[in-house]
Amino acid sequence: MAPDPWFSTYDSTCQIAQEIAEKIQQRNQYERKGEKAPKLTVTIRALLQNLKEKIALLKDLLLRAVATHQITQLEGDRRQNLLDDLVTRERLLLASFKNEGAEPDLIRSSLMSEEAKRGAPNPWLFEEPEETRGLGFDEIRQQQQKIIQEQDAGLDALSSIISRQKQMGQEIGNELDEQNEIIDDLANLVENTDEKLRTETRRVNLVDRKSTSCEPCSYVARTD
Repeated sequence: MAPDPWFSTYDSTCQIAQEIAEKIQQRNQYERKGEKAPKLTVTIRALLQNLKEKIALLKDLLLRAVATHQITQLEGDRRQNLLDDLVTRERLLLASFKNEGAEPDLIRSSLMSEEAKRGAPNPWLFEEPEETRGLGFDEIRQQQQKIIQEQDAGLDALSSIISRQKQMGQEIGNELDEQNEIIDDLANLVENTDEKLRTETRRVNLVDRKSTSCEPCSYVARTD
C-alpha cells in the first residue's frame, strides 16, 4: 500500500526544518569566531524557501483531503495542528536566521522547559490522540479508510431510504392523479344527471300546465 502523500511530505518538511536549524547553528558559530559563512547563508535561504513551499503544499493537500472527504474531520484537525506547528517552527527559524531570536537549539530547549512547567502544548511537539497513539502511518491510513467506508455505508443506507421515500411519493402522486380523474368523472356524471333532471322537471311542468289549461274545456263539454 502506497504511503500517504501528506505524511510523506510532512516528514520531508520536518527534515528540512531540522536541517535549517543545524545550518543556522553552524553559521552562528562561524560568526562568533569572527568568520563569515556566505555559502551557509545562501544554503539556509534556499532551504527556507523550500520549507515555505513545502508548507504551502501541505496546506493544499490538506484542503483537498478535507474537501473530498478522504479523511475524517478529526484527522483533518490533527493534521492542521501539525501544520500549525510547522508554521510556528518556520517563523522561529526565520527570526533566528535574521538574528532576531535565539538559536534553534536554545529555542527548542526553552520551549520544552516552559511548556512542561505550564503543562501547555509544545509547538515543537504534538500530543497524539489516543486512537492513533502507537500506530504507524499505514495503520492510521487503514483506520481512516475503515471510518470512511463506514461513513460511505451509512450514506448508501441513507440514499436507499431517500430512494424508497421518493418512490413512495411518486406512487402516492400517481394514486392522487387517479383519484382526481375519478372525481372529475363523478363531477361530469353529476352534472349530466342534474341537466337531465332539470330537463325532465321542465317537461313535467309543461305537461302540468297543459293539463290545467284543458280542465275548463272538459267541464263545458260535460255541461252541454
